[in-house]
Amino acid sequence: MRAKGRVRRVDVDVDADGNGDGNGDGAGAGQGAALLDRLLERIGQAVGAHIGATFLLVPEQQVLLMTTVTGAPRRLALPWARLALAAPGPLPETVRTLSPVWVSDQEAAARRFPRIALAFPYSIAMYNVPLVVDGAAWGVLVLMWPESRPELTAAERARVGDAADAMAGVLREAAARGRPIRPRDEPLVLEPPPTLLEPAAALLERLTEGFVALDLCARMTFITGRAARLLGRDPDELLGAEPWDALPWLNDPAFENAFVAVLFSRRPAGFAARRPDGAWLSFAFYADATGVSMRVKTADAPDSAPRAAEDAPPATPARAGTLFHLLHLASALTEATSVSEVAESLMAQMRPVLNATGLALLVSDEGRLGVVGERGFPPEMREHFDGLPLANRTEGIRTIRTGVPGFHSTNAALVRSYPQHRHYREMDAFAFLPLTVSNDTFGCLVLGYDRPRDFSPDERAELTSLAGMIAQALERARLYDANADVARGLQDGLLPRHLPRVPGLEVAARYLPATHTQEVGGDFYDLIDFGSHAAAAVIGDVQGHSVQAAALMGQIRTAVHSHARTGAPPEEVLARTNQALLELKSDLFCSCLYAHIDLPGHRVLLASAGHPPPILRRPDHRAEVLDLPPGLLLGVAEGARFETVEVPLPPGSLLALYTDGLVERPGIDLGSSVDLLAGRLAAAADGPVEQLADRIIAQAQETVVPRSSDDIALLLVARGIPGPAT
Repeated sequence: MRAKGRVRRVDVDVDADGNGDGNGDGAGAGQGAALLDRLLERIGQAVGAHIGATFLLVPEQQVLLMTTVTGAPRRLALPWARLALAAPGPLPETVRTLSPVWVSDQEAAARRFPRIALAFPYSIAMYNVPLVVDGAAWGVLVLMWPESRPELTAAERARVGDAADAMAGVLREAAARGRPIRPRDEPLVLEPPPTLLEPAAALLERLTEGFVALDLCARMTFITGRAARLLGRDPDELLGAEPWDALPWLNDPAFENAFVAVLFSRRPAGFAARRPDGAWLSFAFYADATGVSMRVKTADAPDSAPRAAEDAPPATPARAGTLFHLLHLASALTEATSVSEVAESLMAQMRPVLNATGLALLVSDEGRLGVVGERGFPPEMREHFDGLPLANRTEGIRTIRTGVPGFHSTNAALVRSYPQHRHYREMDAFAFLPLTVSNDTFGCLVLGYDRPRDFSPDERAELTSLAGMIAQALERARLYDANADVARGLQDGLLPRHLPRVPGLEVAARYLPATHTQEVGGDFYDLIDFGSHAAAAVIGDVQGHSVQAAALMGQIRTAVHSHARTGAPPEEVLARTNQALLELKSDLFCSCLYAHIDLPGHRVLLASAGHPPPILRRPDHRAEVLDLPPGLLLGVAEGARFETVEVPLPPGSLLALYTDGLVERPGIDLGSSVDLLAGRLAAAADGPVEQLADRIIAQAQETVVPRSSDDIALLLVARGIPGPAT
């Protein structure tokens, strides 16, 4: 049995400014930072939280930085120490809403914040409270418990709220004195209280199982003789080291993650592993606020061994924290579909998390370098490199040609190698990471830093893995964009390029494709000119998103035109089009609204085949949703009959036809949505219908379009007021 003095976990001292970076700007800020730390420690103990943290907002970077943590080691806290405000998650939501956010368990986290649940898959309950100063969040207080903990009582919430108010008061007072408290470069780790091991040592030596004490950093601080023998090493070689560092056969992220899981969730966890001699050992972890106990004993071989000894992992696999950091970044990329969305996700959400001053995406495009997106670099840098022929010498072009990453702790080598590119002098450190898919390097991710930076092996592995994920996302997005361009081109070819000018009518049409599908839709509109006396306005929606839907839409438009030109009334136009669609033997249906506008008669004749009702705004701006006989969808039944309704259309009237994509909202009754649209039309001022159409679409983009999977078509027909006779 050996014991070793407790390993100190805090190796960043708080200097005068509370930052731990040696750049103090006065004792006031340092005292304030220390007071924040004490308040965090006290409230955590008061409500029984086993992990707590204080995050401070850096507005100019749009990030939350962890400045203090208790109950978790710095190495495990670092992957979550920088949180972008643009990223979905409980802490950014706390800042945005200025309200506490309670996450009761892992299931609740997965439901509300699926990306965070993927990157932080531990069974915990979490309470996040904003540190509000003058109506704005300056930071967040975070407290965690095992998920078995019931929701906080009103008294506990009040106590946490009081602590958050006190912390906000410290921030306010420090700022008022001109010495604001800034987040530390790395979070300060508050030590747990010391424990005494000696009284239990003799008892443990009598047991047939081995026992090891680990601190919160997973370093072994105590080991029984039995445990040392089972692990096959001298105790002096193990004390002070982490099991996965001291024992190569435990160097697997899955094994380390069992320790991480028990540290966060406080639930026992374990794994089985095979020693080099073939014997199997069982490991179990038990945690409390002071550290983790590890029990080691012999075990039978499991039914499915995770890895044979001869298939041992590489010497430096990615650590558990690194893996979950990558999962967080990867989950952001899975939500991006187009190239612009991938670039925006990287700029807004990943650049702050990666702590990079500048981030750029470069691709090779027809013999030239293309900048897909960048942020944080001087504007002249993009202008210099965008469109640069690949025959030039740059580090980015070298990376694309060779597929080999380049890590530059300073800019000295870049300045020497590429003196013609003065822009390498504008950052102090760089990482150039190849974007490679199927052995084809088509681009480069460039990270720039405003100070020299040592790229550790762990960080190099993490950044290289990240570049691989970005390459996959970008390649998928490029294919998406290419297919979308083809689909949109097809749809544009099927819709009318220009609507005819009809004397006495002012017409505006808009089409907005679905935001989250690359396939072409079946929405269409049309205006048929019958001469000076009449016109027909048509709108329809073929079921689905596919080339077949688009082709059918084109055929229906042609059929409507043909039958309308014969002078058939609206109900007959729809009936004949229905028969034509049935003869095509398509599995798709179509809604359609046909409006025959009789200009001399100041009336409109309308017939509907299952289409949303039109809206008529009268000259006095009263808007009415026209209740038409619904009719069957086109293509449903032989011999379907439709009914025509006559409605007055005096000068100054406006008729609005639209597809359901404009009004359908999840969880809102369709009739209510149509009434809202009618209300907006009634409230709109008189003016060109083109401007009114733009406003309606702009409102839809704010309320309906986000995450929508349906196209939008809008056709506005205004009956002009005749001018004086000349």
